[in-house]
Amino acid sequence: MKRIILGALIAIFAMQNMAIAESMTWRIRAFDKYAVDVSFYSQNRKAVWPGNGKVYTIRDYDVKSYRLSCVPGEKICYGAWVRGASREYWGVGENNRNRCTKCCYTCEDGFVTPIINLNE
Repeated sequence: MKRIILGALIAIFAMQNMAIAESMTWRIRAFDKYAVDVSFYSQNRKAVWPGNGKVYTIRDYDVKSYRLSCVPGEKICYGAWVRGASREYWGVGENNRNRCTKCCYTCEDGFVTPIINLNE
């Protein structure tokens, strides 16, 4: 009986970890003459990419790709802002402070966003 329970617990744990193994890719290009910082914010849980107080930084006009591990069905929004001037922002801005239209996508394995152009 103990083996059956242990086996069931291991299976449940493995299935929970598999659900987080999904990933999606965001593509962003900044047309600002200053460095632009970018983070991604889950709207369903307390998750931020890249997290731990770090940000992705765009310093040129090239399209950057960011692959995020996420939970299927999770709503994720981007926030971008001019470094040192968080009042100049796109999407939800720094720390997910603002609301937006068309700056969120739902996590689906293999999904790639259209190119998001951050204009001056």
